[in-house]
Amino acid sequence: VRADHTITFLGLKPGLLTLDGPDHAGEVHVDGLGIDIPEQTTPGGWLIPQSVLGNVLAPRPRNSHKGTFGTVGIIGGESGMAGAAILAGRAALKLGAGKVRIGLLADSPTVDMGQPELMLRPAQELLKMPELDCMACGPGLGRTQAAVHALAAVLQHAAPLVLDADALNLLATDAVLQKALRARRSPSLLTPHPAEAARLLGSTTEEIQADRISTALELAARFNASVVLKGSGSICALVDGSWHVNTTGNPGMASAGMGDVLTGILAALLAQGAEAGMGLLAGVCLHGAAADYLEEQGVGPVGLTASEVIDAARKVLNSAMRPGRGP
Repeated sequence: VRADHTITFLGLKPGLLTLDGPDHAGEVHVDGLGIDIPEQTTPGGWLIPQSVLGNVLAPRPRNSHKGTFGTVGIIGGESGMAGAAILAGRAALKLGAGKVRIGLLADSPTVDMGQPELMLRPAQELLKMPELDCMACGPGLGRTQAAVHALAAVLQHAAPLVLDADALNLLATDAVLQKALRARRSPSLLTPHPAEAARLLGSTTEEIQADRISTALELAARFNASVVLKGSGSICALVDGSWHVNTTGNPGMASAGMGDVLTGILAALLAQGAEAGMGLLAGVCLHGAAADYLEEQGVGPVGLTASEVIDAARKVLNSAMRPGRGP
């Protein structure tokens, strides 16, 4: 059955909101049957409200400078994959980080001509810098021994941390790295897609998709991190044991570089002082809301690119922080 509308009673059901559910349910309506559910029981999980976008960051004071809004460090960009790290860096810059430094494992480029505000340097130089307010590792990282050493160093850094892509793949095969992640005292965010989640848990993609909520919760508990299990109806599991479903986004996001952009968005929010759990919920919601905004403008879903989502996310976030003004 592929319905135009689905009515469900008392409360939302996760299966209607994630994986294949949205394709089959259409528009979902809840009928509480006149019962005040919150007084009867505590929900098992929550939707991520778009109102989170207006509350994730404090209003900017007029007396500000670039240091006020944090410095993001991004490690990645092995040979042939520098674009992934640059996408993450551009997203971090345009979502409000005061400064963005990219540490590349490849020898080049030395400047991003499309975004010259980014500071590019060898990864080993960046890893020695203490003045970073958030670290991100994984976009275009590769799986070389140099990548392993870089990830090991990142895990020892005191700043909040976002891990994606090959950082997750390296973690999946290295017990020492896993132990280092669990031991971190600063917040960690993991952003796996189902195949990466399967590697982290020694499972299969099919098993992961069969119970996305339990998977996200298990990852959060096992690695002492807040986690987004990406996909249709992304599941966010926080370190406090709560879980949340995201309903923004569209099929246009099934294109290269989208995960790198999400990593940059999350790093920017954390560098600006967002609490880790709130930052994860807001970043995931914003990522999808930006793609939805573009679709409404006729950009996508076919041919939507990750680069386009960056500028749209900036518009959506600023609009949310200034109620009454559309993007």
